[in-house]
Amino acid sequence: MTLAMLKKEFALCLHPAAIVFVLFGAFVFIPNYPYEVMFFFSGLGAYFICLSARENGDLEFGCTLPVNKTAIPVARILMCVILQLAQLLTAALCTALKEAFFPAPNLAGMDANIALLGWGCVILGAFNICFFPIHFRDPKKVGKPFCLATVVVFLLIVLSVMLCTLSPSFWAGFDTPDPQNIFAKLTVLFSGIALYVWLTACALILSCKAFSKVDL
Repeated sequence: MTLAMLKKEFALCLHPAAIVFVLFGAFVFIPNYPYEVMFFFSGLGAYFICLSARENGDLEFGCTLPVNKTAIPVARILMCVILQLAQLLTAALCTALKEAFFPAPNLAGMDANIALLGWGCVILGAFNICFFPIHFRDPKKVGKPFCLATVVVFLLIVLSVMLCTLSPSFWAGFDTPDPQNIFAKLTVLFSGIALYVWLTACALILSCKAFSKVDL
């Protein structure tokens, strides 16, 4: 049943901009750019999806289908997670290509490397836990939870840029080309993945609990 709802989400709710944002993993090719910003656009894609779904009455339509009510937020979040993972994969491939053919330090934030991908997982997980549970508490409100999630996302981006600029130990350990300090960077990557999974799972559970109490 969840698979059928997921197909419905992709067929009726997928916003074209969200597909374009997946390709923003190629931001790593921009010289001297805060690459962490690319993960913000994944959240913007989720916002566009939820906004257009609200305007089209998709949640009301979903409640008329012969499915458990919690299948609605599950399918929506899973679709956004698939798009997030696609962006991470795009970023990973572009990072590998850049390091192989266009190696250059980034003067505006973290270099395109393994640690950047791990930090991206943290940013995406933070967006999920801030946005989805609040949105599904009152599905008519999309802007308020997006603003809150955006503030958190940009605080994490600013933190990363500041550490790269002001902390010599952070710069020496993580803001370097691969494979320098590879074990430290892998620690950041796997820690980021674990935190992303945990935060997204919490967002899924809290969203289901919140939406089950909503009277549409």
